[in-house]
Amino acid sequence: MKRRFWGWGVEGAGPTREQQAKLGRTIASRFGAGELTAVEPPTMPELDLRAPRVEPPATLASICTADPEERAGHTYGKSFRDVWRALHRDFSNPPDLVALPHNEHDVTALLDWCTDARIAAIPYGGGSSVVGGVECDVGDAYRGTVSIDMRHLDRVLEIDRQSRAARIQAGVYGPALEDQLRPHDLTLRHFPQSFEFSTLGGWLATRSGGHYATLHTHIDDFVESITAVTPTGTWESRRLPGSGAGPSPDRMLLGSEGTLGVITEAWMRLQDRPRFRASASARFTSFEQGADAARALAQSGLHPTNCRLLDPTEAMITGTDDRGDSILLIAFESADHPLDAWISRAVECARDHNGSIRDDAIHTSEAREGAREGAAGNWRNAFVRAPYTRDAIVGLGVISETFETACTWDRFPDLHRSATEAVLDAAKRVGAEPAVVTCRFTHVYPDGPAPYFTVLALGTDGRQLEQWAAIKSAAGDALIHNGGTITHHHAVGRDHRPWYDQQRPELFARALRAAKTTLDPAGVLNPGVLLDPRPSP
Repeated sequence: MKRRFWGWGVEGAGPTREQQAKLGRTIASRFGAGELTAVEPPTMPELDLRAPRVEPPATLASICTADPEERAGHTYGKSFRDVWRALHRDFSNPPDLVALPHNEHDVTALLDWCTDARIAAIPYGGGSSVVGGVECDVGDAYRGTVSIDMRHLDRVLEIDRQSRAARIQAGVYGPALEDQLRPHDLTLRHFPQSFEFSTLGGWLATRSGGHYATLHTHIDDFVESITAVTPTGTWESRRLPGSGAGPSPDRMLLGSEGTLGVITEAWMRLQDRPRFRASASARFTSFEQGADAARALAQSGLHPTNCRLLDPTEAMITGTDDRGDSILLIAFESADHPLDAWISRAVECARDHNGSIRDDAIHTSEAREGAREGAAGNWRNAFVRAPYTRDAIVGLGVISETFETACTWDRFPDLHRSATEAVLDAAKRVGAEPAVVTCRFTHVYPDGPAPYFTVLALGTDGRQLEQWAAIKSAAGDALIHNGGTITHHHAVGRDHRPWYDQQRPELFARALRAAKTTLDPAGVLNPGVLLDPRPSP
């Protein structure tokens, strides 16, 4: 199916115009607002893209395109700000070219050209960034920009069944990767919300958070080795199950967001495909009680696959529950043994913390892949649909933003309260009212949770971007000032840079700049992400 060039997913998916209108009436009723009119999505003939400022050399012409739809589709990621600008026909900084390499040699040649010609090179996986990570707004220090789309490097090259690992090209999308592993009864078992429209290379470059709420929470946990092409050579680490030999080269590339090199392939640890599942949903009369239960589960050593806590408003908005309770979704998966004992212990733990769990809310089965029941099934369906619904809401003029973090358990109550108050105060100050802030836990650790906040605010026509910026700034300040990270799994990009600069030690920043100078002396790789651009004169 054809990807949308202006927003999330594929054309024809998501709410219909009638469903969007109904959604608008529901929001208007709950917010006490007047009629919300939807913006018509843009069409390609409406766009007036800037002419390409550079042309590829003849040796690269076959893998570069100036096709307007390709350029439009590579202009933005998928944040509120991105979708808003696209819906309002603002494509003022498209890439001059989109490059589609077929192998590492092509990537090397592209980086050589960009370095020599002073052209910014923006590595691009699936374009699902919500933090400005693939945007081509690099200022006037470069002659142009090239978006390097890795879609053709999309194969599983080698499988080591004995070690349960595979060598995989970085441009493979989530579904295609699982399709290639399925005949071997293996899975990477990494399912971020963007799974359908993101790639292995993107997961690695942004330290993606995935399916597991405990234990294997990030893509980092599955890496054996990584290969990346840089302007000064190819970086390939040794494939090992573990090593204590100095700082890890893989750790340096994980989270580098395309600033140190273009990730081309990786050896990844795999798992046998799960056969057994068990799940339960617990109700709590307060979010605090649910948090206590989630902490107990995280510290129990049970390692549940799912341990997601939803506050009452989050549960209602997602259709998980509408009875005013906080809901804790608990689940386990296994490839080789039934899970009755695990779910029984988890249920006992939740009940010890005042959780209410009906017997018919507990499920154990040797289930078919993808099957989910009860509240967990409702939440998962809403989770998959959420980006499409978000785009429909944005088209109605509503500010819809998310921010996520992680903090230690002792800091969570203050962070939760302060972040909520700061966002609501900022929305009121800039006239984005009424506003709602919800919270859920996406992941939990023995030493702290990863809270994920969602903001819905009624924007003022013509001021939504200004209002969004104020809300974003208030959220970032609150997270940093209350001991949280600016991002648990959304990456830094350009949008989180001010707070990332505060979070990281200055000596580390200087060391990272030195590494950048060694690997990318002309400063062409994703300028402005993680580090300020410093191109050669």
